[in-house]
Amino acid sequence: MRKSVFALSLLILSQVAIAEIKVIYGEDNRIEPAYADKIFATLAKSTAAMIPNYKFKELNSEQYIFEGSTLADSGVCESEPFANQPAAANCSGFLVSENTLVTAGHCMTSQSKCSSYSWVFDYKVDASSDSEVVVDKSSVYKCKSIVSQNLDSVTMNDYAVIELEKVVTDREPLTLRSGGKPVVGDELVVIGHPSGLPTKVADGGVVRSVNDVYLVASLDTYGGNSGSAVFNATDGVVEGILVRGATDYVYDSSKGCRVSNVMGQSEGRGEDVTLISSVEGLPEVIEELPLVEEEVAQDENEEEEADPTVHEVGTVSWIEAILAWLRAT
Repeated sequence: MRKSVFALSLLILSQVAIAEIKVIYGEDNRIEPAYADKIFATLAKSTAAMIPNYKFKELNSEQYIFEGSTLADSGVCESEPFANQPAAANCSGFLVSENTLVTAGHCMTSQSKCSSYSWVFDYKVDASSDSEVVVDKSSVYKCKSIVSQNLDSVTMNDYAVIELEKVVTDREPLTLRSGGKPVVGDELVVIGHPSGLPTKVADGGVVRSVNDVYLVASLDTYGGNSGSAVFNATDGVVEGILVRGATDYVYDSSKGCRVSNVMGQSEGRGEDVTLISSVEGLPEVIEELPLVEEEVAQDENEEEEADPTVHEVGTVSWIEAILAWLRAT
């Protein structure tokens, strides 16, 4: 009996590992905000990159510059899109009130992590060939505190709401869905920082399934997209937060480097998006969602720098959920 359970565990885990491989569904729809439809180019202004404080390099009294450390440096083929752009971000986030930002729960797990990272709006380039990013210091905000956070390996809920150190005055909070939930077939757009890159807008996503906590969709996302806002393509309303994925690239032995894993639009398991209705701690302007403050454990250990080619999932994974189920049975 023990051998059969072990064999079953290995089979399930192998299937989960395959299912969690991150992919490009159909064509690669990632583009620079400057090339996006006007509505999503505007919405991109309210999305932010989570960047370690040590990566900031002062260009002058009013600006920071980000350069070096590209995807090509980490073994991604130079033929890959954006391979020579600076990949400084660990996660993504988006503005929901004048001083409140939402991201994935596994991106913001402790006050020490809150203090070690800054949130950067306008971390973008105008052309795909650009090899450096210059950002005004006024577009950089420190994390003041974690308002609420959830990272549940059973329900798979994954979100964090954080308070910024100061009010954001030069861009608008995004509009969140205030009732109901998306349905299968709805078209989606995601805006964030795939593999830690400057802001990318990717349309062409489609909802495959929905439950009470998250939806599954075909979205072109990578590590670094965790925390990205996922929008309804029709009205630009935020449906949820991109939260889960795994390996973004596969090794191409003929090239001696890694390339994006590509499959058909309807193939694979899809990408998981926490529904915005599952998030507690949002500003009171969202009447359906009560303001709840949760105590977040302090983590004094140094955070290891994330590999920009791997989708960091913190302590939440399908493997853990299945192992928990096996132990329970």
